[in-house]
Amino acid sequence: MTVVAFLSVAPSTNDSMAPEVAKAVAALDEFDVSYETTPMGTTIEAETVGEIFAAAQAAHEAVDGDRVGTFLKIDDKRTKNTDAASKVEAVEAELGRVARSGDGGS
Repeated sequence: MTVVAFLSVAPSTNDSMAPEVAKAVAALDEFDVSYETTPMGTTIEAETVGEIFAAAQAAHEAVDGDRVGTFLKIDDKRTKNTDAASKVEAVEAELGRVARSGDGGS
């Protein structure tokens, strides 16, 4: 089964978070997960919850700072194999269009 998760790792800083967030994203490459980074966090897919937890822990620990906030939301659908793309496709089917505004949504 595919486990889908949303991960956001954010250091407390007055400067840009990009360098530290890049470290967190790079840490995911050491694990058997696929991921897509968005402006507010990263969607991760793996075969097990354990892989998600291990990757999230590594991402959290990769970030330097006096204070780091990490949010992890896991969707472990155990009755059906559903990946992140199919979840978006289901919403788009209901909408009858792509699930974004602007040029891509009209």
